[in-house]
Amino acid sequence: MDEKTSTVVLGLVFLILLTLSYVENVFFFNSVGGIFHNYLLGVGILFIHNVLVVSLILLGMTFYVNLVFLGFFKQEKYAHVVIDHSKIFAFVFTIMIFFLSVLRGSSLLGGVSIEALPLILLVSAPIGIVEGYGIYLTIEKTLSRTMSTRALAYVYCIFLVAAVMEVGFINILVKATTN
Repeated sequence: MDEKTSTVVLGLVFLILLTLSYVENVFFFNSVGGIFHNYLLGVGILFIHNVLVVSLILLGMTFYVNLVFLGFFKQEKYAHVVIDHSKIFAFVFTIMIFFLSVLRGSSLLGGVSIEALPLILLVSAPIGIVEGYGIYLTIEKTLSRTMSTRALAYVYCIFLVAAVMEVGFINILVKATTN
């Protein structure tokens, strides 16, 4: 299979996995309330969810890089902008994902309250920083074409630490609010 055909197949796989991730996301957010009672189950499910998310980001960015370098965007004037400025794009994309996840998480609590948003951001900040660093590293290394197996293992370890932090923090909050 030549590079263009494999890029098209990569794009189709990305679309299929994006659809499956929607199903996983619906299942995850419908069952999220009950998983935190068991610490190991909570860490495992959050870790798997985060690995799926970052792997989907990795796959999408790899698809984009392949499209650009194989000349699918020959007529586009700014096709290389994202790749040429990978650190800036990775930072902006990470901030966007962080805010969307905070809004999604706060909607699980019965809606987004503008008054409570600063408190939610403060509470989410430590976990968001760890997860944000993992997302940033994934995007930056993929767009700069320096992603290796070792770097990917490091990113997955970052998300394991984030899952442990998140479940621990949620259990502390639950205990503090029930007492």
